[in-house]
Formats: sequence, C-alpha cells, structure tokens
Amino acid sequence: MIDQPPNIPNPLTPLGYTEAELFSPGFFGAVCARAGVGKTAFLVQVALWAISKGKRALHISLSDPIKKVDLWYKDVFINLANQAKIKDPSSIWELLLPKRFIMTFKVEGFSVPKLEERMMDLIHQGIFTPDFVIIDGLSFEESLRNPLTDLKTLARKHQLEVWFSARTHHFSPPPDGAIIPQPIHDVADLFESIVHLEGSADKIKVKNLKGGSGTQFQPAMRIDPSTWLLTTDE
Repeated sequence: MIDQPPNIPNPLTPLGYTEAELFSPGFFGAVCARAGVGKTAFLVQVALWAISKGKRALHISLSDPIKKVDLWYKDVFINLANQAKIKDPSSIWELLLPKRFIMTFKVEGFSVPKLEERMMDLIHQGIFTPDFVIIDGLSFEESLRNPLTDLKTLARKHQLEVWFSARTHHFSPPPDGAIIPQPIHDVADLFESIVHLEGSADKIKVKNLKGGSGTQFQPAMRIDPSTWLLTTDE
C-alpha cells in the first residue's frame, strides 16, 4: 500500500529557487504571460510539487469552474507520473487529492476579507487547512497595492505561500529600463518571485525576472506544449 506521495522534483530549481525560499511564510510569487500561454499549467505543476512536499494547496480560480481546474491537475499529474515513471499513479493521485482544495470566486466578488472568511470557514469546520495558495485569474489591470498588501499580511498571519497568475498584453511593454512587464510592474516590490512566459502555445520560453538566481545565468527553460511541463533544454 502506498502511503506517501512521490518525490516530485522542484520545477523551479533550474531558476535558482530553493525549497526554503519558496516555502517562506508570506512569500508572493507570480507567473505572467499573455492569455493561453501556460500560466495555469505552470501554477498547477508548482502546486503538485508543493503537495508532494507535504503542503496543503488551496487553488482559487477566478475564471475557470472547478471541473476545468481539476482536469488541469489530472492532466499535469499524469504527465509528471509518466515522466518520472511513477508506479501505480492512480493510487498516488488518490493520495494527493486530500491535500488539494479548489475554490472558485467571481472576479467581481473577490476580496481579501471574503477570502479570509471562506478560508476560515474551511479551517473551523475541519474541512481543509491550507498552507500553500494559488490565485489564478486575478486582474492586475486595476490598482491592487492595498489589496495585495492586505493579502500579504494575511499570508504571514496564517503562514501561507501564495502564487498568482498575471495576464500581460502585447500593448503593455515594461516601462523604460525595466524588465518586469505591466500591469504587474507597479506592484513588483510586493513579490519575491516573478516569472515570465514568452511566446505562443507551441513554443513557450520561461524567464526569471525576480527572485531565485535573478536574470543572470539562466538555463534555456521552457514549457513543453505536448505535456505542459516545465523542462530545461539540454
């Protein structure tokens, strides 16, 4: 009987991220890209790695229904299992499920107080106690400094690490002399990590913009469009 999850490798190790850095309470990470370039796949792979390390991941979707998010997890896990030659992946999947909870919000109904209220309901009812959070679909078009500051306080209070997706646009280049694109550039100081996905769905390059080893000495890293997994070109 399998009673422990497999050791899924840290997908961000090639970018210089250590487990200690990524599992620091109050940590904010963001993956930014245009629509359809792999942000959700990136977040799901990071979440599955965190779960394999004993974390309990709360995935908050502001754009997709629960079934679609669950399908992302299944597809990415199957590809990870095939890549790592994991034995009995069905049993492993059942072992991982209790450590993941999917929550949906309407974009216009999302706020830090509402998130804390729903999260505390889960905790007090003994349903789920998260320590790793994904927020997928939050719009960075409007000013988020105050909500993000409140969320960072909440993350530190509850010992959470939080990853976000941030949508960018062709017409929103970085300010002069900057490397971090809009709209996340204006709140970049609140984040410990920012990763950028570039290209189209058939050729997605992964670039580190903040955190880890920084922008120097990066390997040629990409998302494989056939599996949606992070990989390093040899």
